[in-house]
Amino acid sequence: MGASSGIGRELAERLLRDGWQVGVAARRMEKLEELSVSNPDRLAIACIDITREDAALKLRQLIEHMGGVNLYIHASGFGKQNSVLAADIEQRTVDTNVGGFTQTVGEVFRWMAAHDGGQIAVITSIAGIRGLAPAPSYSATKSYQIAYIQALEQLSNNRRLNVRFTDLRPGFVDTDFIRGSRFPMMLDKSMVADEIMWAIDSKRHVRIIDWKWRLIVAAWHLLPNFLWRRMRLVRS
Repeated sequence: MGASSGIGRELAERLLRDGWQVGVAARRMEKLEELSVSNPDRLAIACIDITREDAALKLRQLIEHMGGVNLYIHASGFGKQNSVLAADIEQRTVDTNVGGFTQTVGEVFRWMAAHDGGQIAVITSIAGIRGLAPAPSYSATKSYQIAYIQALEQLSNNRRLNVRFTDLRPGFVDTDFIRGSRFPMMLDKSMVADEIMWAIDSKRHVRIIDWKWRLIVAAWHLLPNFLWRRMRLVRS
């Protein structure tokens, strides 16, 4: 989900090269059709806007068209720096990263629970670990995603289902998604895709990408809240 560009596109291309039968979905159908030119026999495409009410139905139709799903990767999301708290940016972020995320990931979970299980991999973010002033709704919605899939994994274990989860938390990745914004230590999307595929293949529960961000996140955890609240992340 979210295969028209960025990390999602990179992962779809890698899965196709590795011989997978792949289903791709996104809002921009023309971008998905570019993938089908060289892979017509191993690719199914669907135009899905995860913020629309029919997103879960269309996703289920894609799954059934393919004859099932063993691995679902959720790479769809939205976010921008928004220190002025523009209402439209905040709302679109919530609609995509909470509403759209919940109905699509939830639909895959229900399908896997009713069949033979599978693996759900979600690209969350290091931004979901603590609230970040430059992007309030983005960090909050990524925190929601982290908690949601953790809860679903507990639910899977409680119900003795064979549904596994991988929470992928990259730092800032150099894609069209954030190009033009100023972020520290930007990551190359090809390198990020390498580490994501390793984490999925290794069935890791949580993977922070990459090693530099793992060190920074460890430091974040050590900072007491009274210091974090006073950190200057936005220029006045």
